[in-house]
Amino acid sequence: MASSDVVEIEGIVPVLPTPFLADGSVDEQSLRNVVEFCVAERAAAVCLPAYAGEFYKLTEAERLRVVQVAAEQARGRIPVLGQANHVSASAALELARAMEDAGADLISLAAPRVFGLSEEDLLRYFGAVCRGLKTGLLIQDFNPGGSTVGAAFAARLRQQHANFRYLKLEDPLMAPRIRAIREATDDRIGVLEGWGGMFMLELIPCGICGVMPGVPLLRVLHDTYWKRKRGEDRAALDAFQSVLPFIVFTLQHMEVFLHVEKRLLRRMGLLRSDHVREATVQLDPDTSAYADWLIDGLLPRLQP
Repeated sequence: MASSDVVEIEGIVPVLPTPFLADGSVDEQSLRNVVEFCVAERAAAVCLPAYAGEFYKLTEAERLRVVQVAAEQARGRIPVLGQANHVSASAALELARAMEDAGADLISLAAPRVFGLSEEDLLRYFGAVCRGLKTGLLIQDFNPGGSTVGAAFAARLRQQHANFRYLKLEDPLMAPRIRAIREATDDRIGVLEGWGGMFMLELIPCGICGVMPGVPLLRVLHDTYWKRKRGEDRAALDAFQSVLPFIVFTLQHMEVFLHVEKRLLRRMGLLRSDHVREATVQLDPDTSAYADWLIDGLLPRLQP
């Protein structure tokens, strides 16, 4: 069993994009820019390469390299979560170990949802990974339209492996499950909300320890999270309402999210190109124009 001495996280944990130049190659300088932005905007940690980082379009060498670049740029100022997604537990562990060696402070791993698996199957899978890690594990369970893990799973895996520390969930109507997970694990498992932060106002009072959205809304979502935590509910609602149309629009489709977020980050001066690797969707003129309209309205709120 690996050490349970891992980084403590609370707040906004942006999932970083993988910047590409126009020729499709990874743009390491833009990635460094994004990490610096997250440090300056008080992110609790950063995570890459996940779904919002097009991990499924990267070679394993590229996936390892972007973690190395982020860790180099962070220089210990902010924790770096390396996402080592793979359906094979042995392959996921091999990549996770390489990410640890490259500087990742914590490993993030999505539940393998290619085919239907029971919680017993997932316990074996994640247990095999936990046994080989030097750091801690964050589990992301993203299963649109299907069930995700709950309190019994979290309690059993935590009992067996103390380096299982965090669970990222992205379902609607999660409040009772979050309270049940906290109770079943004696608050030893921190639950983070994904899905762009859409459910954060509902779930902060239930005890989530953070939110894992994209990068550009970091400033507003940081303020929203901490105001809601302090009971400044009106101010939290006002802040959140200013970005909610953008969140709802981009989450219609993962590839739309990638195009629009990268366009916004380019407008913010953080990316040199908003290239998205194929296969991807192409935005029609009306969708593209609406994206630009939303971006024009957001920009004054997102930059110093």
